[in-house]
Amino acid sequence: MSQPTTTYKILRLGHHGDGIAEDSVFAARTLPGELVTGTLEGDRLEDIRIQTPSEFRISPGCRHYRSCGGCDLQHASEAFLADWKQKFVASSLSERGIVPEFLPLMTSPPESRRRATFAARRTKTGALAGFHTRRSDVITPVPDCRILHPTLARFLPVAERLAVLGSSRKTALEVSVALSANGPDVAVRNGKPLDGRLRMDLAGAAQEFAMARLAWNGETVVTRESPVQMFGGIPVVPPPGAFLQATVEGQEALIAGVLRALDGTSRVADLFSGCGTFALPLAQTKKVHAVESDAQMLEAADIAWRNRTGLRQFTTEARDLFRTPLTSDDLSAFDGLVIDPPRAGAAAQTVQLANAQTPVIAYVSCNPVTFARDAEMLIAAGYRLDWVQVVDQFRWSTHTELVSRFLRDKL
Repeated sequence: MSQPTTTYKILRLGHHGDGIAEDSVFAARTLPGELVTGTLEGDRLEDIRIQTPSEFRISPGCRHYRSCGGCDLQHASEAFLADWKQKFVASSLSERGIVPEFLPLMTSPPESRRRATFAARRTKTGALAGFHTRRSDVITPVPDCRILHPTLARFLPVAERLAVLGSSRKTALEVSVALSANGPDVAVRNGKPLDGRLRMDLAGAAQEFAMARLAWNGETVVTRESPVQMFGGIPVVPPPGAFLQATVEGQEALIAGVLRALDGTSRVADLFSGCGTFALPLAQTKKVHAVESDAQMLEAADIAWRNRTGLRQFTTEARDLFRTPLTSDDLSAFDGLVIDPPRAGAAAQTVQLANAQTPVIAYVSCNPVTFARDAEMLIAAGYRLDWVQVVDQFRWSTHTELVSRFLRDKL
């Protein structure tokens, strides 16, 4: 039940970017220190009005800000955001008694996002494509999005065309687009089943809009050009819809951090290696063993290695590291490790890392909370966290990534 309008003081920001007032009241798009009014609905404040703004509040630079559900923190200054993200990582670690050195934070520039997933739905008069509004299934067009690369932003009409060709009126398409060296690499889900007519229509759309590749419900319909991605200067053709770092700048910062962390090593295992984002650049100077559950991504990395002269030994292993992590005995063959798990972290694998004697670990994370949990396990086993660097690929959002180095001191 809604309560009368009340004034609240915002005490801090939560991990999801909402302001938190006394009595654990959540207020979206507010900043610490602000006095706000609104109507309390459950534990959330609605119809919010800023009575006393923070000194760090700025006018959002995107005209879609209020309707789009993407950039939750575009109302905060860049200095505030950089400090908040670094403190998010620092506080997650300090809660477990860990206080590392922080290297300078890296933030990707505006209009640099090279991959996105658009929602696209047929309408009575045509189609609509964009992002979902905040906590809603409503689709908002974002032709002037401030985070998307301009080429990606111009893809919205193409997503609409795909919806007209192959979506139902009940379910929105998920149109994943990644920019590649040879054009957009497009993977669509929730589409109608493929038949002869739809295949022809999709092939025509791919030709008309110069797509490098178009996959539909997991099946490649047409490949006009190889959708090449570059990992440390090495060309790779990922499978359709494969994971890709959000920005080139963010990817290069993470690669540089991993290379810095593993400097001086000669035999490295890359856990959760994907298509070789780190494994292939490492193979320029080291023997590398890449481990990943997705066999298609490993095959893409292996083909890239075979097509590139001058790289060191490169082996792959398809393995579910959540169910069957590499054991401490397996890890004894390496003098360096890199691990880049999903948001859930890698608790089972970290237990084995902790029991290993590997001198150095480069840990890449997209979740400071699970990173802190895994870091605590490693430190309890004799590692020390040498340094952490925050890499902000998702500016104006709460997503926070990092690269770090753990060292096991010689006894």
